[in-house]
Amino acid sequence: MGNKFLLLGDEAVAQGAIDAGISGVYAYPGTPSTEITEYIQSKKIEGVHSDWCVNEKTAMEAALGVSYVGKRALVCMKHVGLNVAADAFVNSALTGVNGGVVVLVADDPSMHSSQNEQDSRFYGKFAFTPILEPSSQQEAYDYVRYGFDFSENVGLPVLLRITTRMAHSRAIVTTGEGVKSAEISFPKNPADWILLPGNARRRYNELLASQQQLELEGVESGHNTYIDAADKTVGIVACGIAFNYVAENYDGVIPHPTVKITQYPLPVDMLQRLVDECDSVLIAEEGQPIVEEQIRGILRGKYNIKGRLSGELPRVGELTPDSVRAALGIDAFELLTPADNVVARPPALCAGCGHIDVYDALNKVASEYDKYRIFSDIGCYTLGALPPFRAIHSTVDMGASITMAKGAADAGLFPSIAVIGDSTFTHSGITGLIDAVNSRSNITVIISDNLTTAMTGGQDSAGTGKLEDICMGIGVAPEHVRVVVPLRKNIDSIIDVMREEINYNGVSVIIPRRECIQTLKKNAKKRAK
Repeated sequence: MGNKFLLLGDEAVAQGAIDAGISGVYAYPGTPSTEITEYIQSKKIEGVHSDWCVNEKTAMEAALGVSYVGKRALVCMKHVGLNVAADAFVNSALTGVNGGVVVLVADDPSMHSSQNEQDSRFYGKFAFTPILEPSSQQEAYDYVRYGFDFSENVGLPVLLRITTRMAHSRAIVTTGEGVKSAEISFPKNPADWILLPGNARRRYNELLASQQQLELEGVESGHNTYIDAADKTVGIVACGIAFNYVAENYDGVIPHPTVKITQYPLPVDMLQRLVDECDSVLIAEEGQPIVEEQIRGILRGKYNIKGRLSGELPRVGELTPDSVRAALGIDAFELLTPADNVVARPPALCAGCGHIDVYDALNKVASEYDKYRIFSDIGCYTLGALPPFRAIHSTVDMGASITMAKGAADAGLFPSIAVIGDSTFTHSGITGLIDAVNSRSNITVIISDNLTTAMTGGQDSAGTGKLEDICMGIGVAPEHVRVVVPLRKNIDSIIDVMREEINYNGVSVIIPRRECIQTLKKNAKKRAK
């Protein structure tokens, strides 16, 4: 008998990785994946590295280093973080692994805290790596442990995909006995890790040749199952957490033949049987219609396939039991009507936040110019787009503020201003600032430093105590790296500094520095104990 715990999906993943004998977790905080690393950090396990990385690419590469010496590593990120890690991730399928590598990616359908709702399964398919997609917290725990074993058996990294509902909902999870970390060992074929064209071509052919075995493993492992039933008017393909949405509408006993998919590549023979036996087939999958598209392309014959592409399920946003219920043709539940006096409450900067003083000063200075634009970035300060500030004009991706400001200045815009946070600056902003320095671009960069990664809950920021040195080290003139304290009493002096640096013809950096009000409160409580 194992131990039972009430765990978030994120915590189940973390505990599974601990029990699998990892030597490190490598991650950059990003909702809804952040709690995985925090959980492992809270355990303070000797021999397990758990410090935050500067970004997802460095996290993936560090994990490959762990793998190279024969040990196991978990990599964690949200879906847009996989874009940052993509170079290393895609190539890791060619290098293969020595110690097991599981890449946990938490997708965010409906964009609860993200700028898009991309589906990470496309990356797994693109890279020809196995994908696991658990349908429950128990499976999340079990599949992490299986994933490390599987990774080592097939010599490939494994992509473990969860979504927001799985990450942030709780269930009872039964854990097993843990295993110890492996001893250091080196790859049997070191040439696999040197991706010169000759080695890469060989490895690519080997990777393609492995796909049939990977498909077979999904069936033999029991993770992909055919659940037969009498009513064949419709067949169901239920992927990951979508299986729960289907089962919930039938009180757990689904009356139609169902293929439950939690491991990829897809089980083609199993799917062929389903479409041959059923009058129509509904594809229930969270995210983009990747399975629906593949089924339409790889199966023989013409079939009545329904799903997101055909309109039975919504094309955007996360699935719900109700949307699946409607697609299955079951009468909808009677819904409660929201009270008339309930109004939406948009997010806002916390009372006492230093970003407020930054935007108040910046709005006053910017209004002195006929044409200006303020390019922002990903962080709490993105809320500067909302009332009462309405201070920013763009938010695209991590680090884009500086490079967009540079591009606009190169095209003749003045003033061209970038606003970026301390954690985002070290994540993806440094390279853009180097470009600006090398081009002598006429931009002003405001690094709003609250001494933490505030938006995801106050994790350590890689730039704390280093920002001035970094900026001067890459060529910003020391006299144009200015530090101010964003407090109401300092507004006039902050305005003066902003005005001076905007009017300087070159790259200037202003660092408003004051601790995040939330971490300040937490630290005060700790000190009071």
